[in-house]
Amino acid sequence: PVVPCIVSEWSVWSGCAEPCKTTYRVRRRQVIQEPRNGGEECPPLEEKAGCVEYWTQQGTECQQSLIPALITTGGFGKARKKRAAADGNERAGYCVEFQLVAITPGCSQSHHSYTHWMQYLREGHTVCVECQHPALDSRSLHCYGDGSGSKKNQLLHWQAVGNPQCKGSWRRIRQLDTCSCPSVHSFLFI
Repeated sequence: PVVPCIVSEWSVWSGCAEPCKTTYRVRRRQVIQEPRNGGEECPPLEEKAGCVEYWTQQGTECQQSLIPALITTGGFGKARKKRAAADGNERAGYCVEFQLVAITPGCSQSHHSYTHWMQYLREGHTVCVECQHPALDSRSLHCYGDGSGSKKNQLLHWQAVGNPQCKGSWRRIRQLDTCSCPSVHSFLFI
């Protein structure tokens, strides 16, 4: 008889491959029954997903300049604020202004509805990125990748969530305790 491939359930996700940089995590599954007599082939046995770990294996915080900021559209924050307020976990946040220095072509080449916001990223523009709960780390009271502690005019890195080909560099201009970001150039730390 025809016997299809049978695989186990996925394992739990591993930790990040390396701390303090954008990398990946892995999950795997095993073959329980090999296919026979023309049975359905086995599906992939390994999956990888993007990952950033902000603490070293020794438990110390990563150096900020090494960590790319993960950002998404500011519109995502409205729904996030509503959920946080409902949970009673709303903490005061802040915003950081950056000047975009370099942007990869991948930002304008994605046509999914959830990546539409990336087309507004332009070299030389000033953007405003909000740090709010839950991205606001309770230990350090800042968002990872916000450039706090960086040297003046230091080139920092960012990556767009939802499109790994959309990334670039920017320079931190200033931190604002009261956020009043223009809607088109308003983003959110993840």
